[in-house]
Amino acid sequence: MKSDILREKFLRFFESKQHKILPSDSLIPTADPTVLFTSAGMNQFKKQFLGEDILYPRVTTCQRCLRTDDLDKVGRTFGHHTFFEMLGNFSFGDYFKQEAITWAWEFLTDDLGISEQRLWVSTYQDDNEAYEIWRQQIKIPAQRIVKLGDKENFWPSQAIKQGPNGPCGPCSEIFFDQGKDVGCKRPECNPACGCDRFLEVWNLVFTQFERQEGGRLANLPKKNIDTGMGLERLTAVMQGVASNFQTDLFLPIIKEIEELSGRQLDRENKNRESFYAISDHIRAISFAVADRVIPSNEERGYVVRNLIRRSSQHARNLGIKKTFLYKLVAVVSATMRRAYPELEKKREDIAQLVKAEEEKFLETLSQVLPRYAEIVKDLAQKGKKEVPAATVFKFRDTYGLPWDMIESTTAASGLSINWPQVESLLELQRSRSRDQSGICDSIFTQERRFKRKGVFKRESCELETKVIDLFRKSSESKEIEIVLEETPFYPEAGGQIGDSGTLINKNTKIAIYDTKKIGDAIVHYGKIEKGAINIGDQALACIDKKRRLDITRNHTATHLLQAALRKVLGEHVQQQGSLVAADRLRFDFTHFKTLTQQELGRVEGVVNAYIKNNAATESKEMPLEEAKASGALAFFGEKYTDRVRVVAVGDYSQELCAGTHLKNTAEIGLFKIVSESSVAAGIRRIEAVTGDMAYEKVKEENQILSQIAQLLGVEQNQLAIKIENLLLHIKELEGKLSLIQSTLIHGSLDSLMKEVEVIDGKNVITRAFGDYDADSLRKTIDLARERLANAIIALATLVNGKIFLAVGVTEDLVDKGVDATKILKEVASSMGANGAGRKDFAQAGGGDASRIKDFETTFKKIIKGAR
Repeated sequence: MKSDILREKFLRFFESKQHKILPSDSLIPTADPTVLFTSAGMNQFKKQFLGEDILYPRVTTCQRCLRTDDLDKVGRTFGHHTFFEMLGNFSFGDYFKQEAITWAWEFLTDDLGISEQRLWVSTYQDDNEAYEIWRQQIKIPAQRIVKLGDKENFWPSQAIKQGPNGPCGPCSEIFFDQGKDVGCKRPECNPACGCDRFLEVWNLVFTQFERQEGGRLANLPKKNIDTGMGLERLTAVMQGVASNFQTDLFLPIIKEIEELSGRQLDRENKNRESFYAISDHIRAISFAVADRVIPSNEERGYVVRNLIRRSSQHARNLGIKKTFLYKLVAVVSATMRRAYPELEKKREDIAQLVKAEEEKFLETLSQVLPRYAEIVKDLAQKGKKEVPAATVFKFRDTYGLPWDMIESTTAASGLSINWPQVESLLELQRSRSRDQSGICDSIFTQERRFKRKGVFKRESCELETKVIDLFRKSSESKEIEIVLEETPFYPEAGGQIGDSGTLINKNTKIAIYDTKKIGDAIVHYGKIEKGAINIGDQALACIDKKRRLDITRNHTATHLLQAALRKVLGEHVQQQGSLVAADRLRFDFTHFKTLTQQELGRVEGVVNAYIKNNAATESKEMPLEEAKASGALAFFGEKYTDRVRVVAVGDYSQELCAGTHLKNTAEIGLFKIVSESSVAAGIRRIEAVTGDMAYEKVKEENQILSQIAQLLGVEQNQLAIKIENLLLHIKELEGKLSLIQSTLIHGSLDSLMKEVEVIDGKNVITRAFGDYDADSLRKTIDLARERLANAIIALATLVNGKIFLAVGVTEDLVDKGVDATKILKEVASSMGANGAGRKDFAQAGGGDASRIKDFETTFKKIIKGAR
């Protein structure tokens, strides 16, 4: 049975059981900063499991997930993945164990036709209720039911003893028996065994408790069902193969890898790990990039970058030395087309970004590996036995050098690495990253401060309202977080920053400096300037109208900017992020090269034309599918509700957006691009200003041009010609200067050649100049090495009040072991300078200028002492 059919069968089965089929959430969890990626089907239902916002009491999904917990096992086993699809059915206070167990058994045995004799189950050791349902109602023989402890059959694992506090409960798992010839082959083997015979197919979690301090379990008022069944593993069972990688989800990718590498997958050979790892990673990479995760050195971006680099390493094991991973994106999108047609639409953008990242990594290898090899070799020559952990960490974490290259290069020089120290540095970095990002180990550990939500009143700038919830760290604290029954304050969302303003009544004044959403609660962050405030108090909520207007100008301009970019550059342009502030806007978008000045000019012109046309802005709510059918821009990976707000700006732009907007484009006034830059491979950024800020920017630039024109003595419209003529004149003067310098260098060289001194059998030249630039010094050394043999040349000069030193060694002495870098470092150290270089040439700068008078004497002493 094909994976596409299995996915559809599962969803339709539970639809027949009155479950609402909901779409997969993005890999970037919606409104959940506690986790990096969506890692389970239940992630998007946190609020529902807490008894909030239950629109549908029964839902079913096929959730795309990404986990890196077992990254080192991916490729080595038949069933570990970074990206996978989790089939799940959920109940929020509706049905419980009997229905969950009965329907799971019905789906597997009746709908899929799996033999009952091939299925085993496990239950939590203290969950007699689940055991009796399996034994008495499903009629599974007692010998095929295994009772397990809270490590295996409680969610979260070992929660009773170790926490965290929050919703939890026992599990019941369904296993597929692959047969007596698989695994340990012991007659008594069962699902408690760690061998491969029994595949866990489906995990049924009965969330019935709330863990409290001390490990006490309190019954939840409403019990929930959370199940998860990996599509990859179920597909392997239904297609009768021992490995997930032998299913139709992976075989097309593996076949393409065989074509590109010219090698065949040998399941008995080591290349199996590389084939499997690459085919897994490219799925994770493709979906993560489609969900707008850009490779970087931080958080989610680091995970994607690491997967690309690991895939490149595996590619080298298959003899692939060039970019190739991007070619697999098309295969992934074709394989997943039926379930995720959006992936096919973004295929080329994903491929180009992956290729750019591959190229960057190959360039990194060509530059960084030799640097690491040089450091290791130098340590070995100094008699060191170990590469410092900090050095290993730096080359891995900062430069991205793969572990295998670090290890093999280190071993080749006879050195070792203290891996526990390296791991401690890595863990420290991971800990810092978690602290900075707010990432937690459990999805239910985020503090639930606010029980009430409040309502945003879009059309109001001020209104009488009531305080319905608040939080302060202490009774003396002036800092306060408030939830209002109704509010005109827009909470930060969709790139638009939160409103500020005041909350006042006759006794109290609170300065509101920010507004955010915590869960569904609209939280106002303020500082009490006068009086006090309590839950139930009435107050007048007033936003800063001018600031809101400036923000709104920038938000509507952002929509126009995207429309202009798509018109000028093409419809491949997709928003990747934005910031809508009062003083500026920032817009990140997909594009794979720097915009030319002509393109930027056209984009700016198109936006200003839209503004001038005084187009009306309209918004209305409609069903999500109707909005998409109307052509409104919605982005793959973004989480939308069934009803959405569509903002249309004239005929130019139509987007799904919850932010604030102007009534017409003319209110923007003026749009001015400030900068265009690269954010990451394939992602560009434009920063711009509008309204008064745009006018001030134009005025500032005009003043600068006026000053330049005045300095050059021409009108502004003649500036370009004047500057062009000046540049030509400068180039002419540089040519003359170069000729003069060349004459001086040759004159100095002739003088230097008469000063050759033989020291310890070597021809030595040394001199300190007072009027040489660094480039002339280098050229003099190069020319001297051409004329002399068996020679060391050391010269010094002053550049901007600092010592500049250079040492050159002829090739014949290099062959005998003389090293210019070692000589330079010794000379430079005595003068307080720092530098580096090659064995035949090295240079240094800095230090005490007064010591240049000692340069020649110092150098000669070093040469005489060298052996």
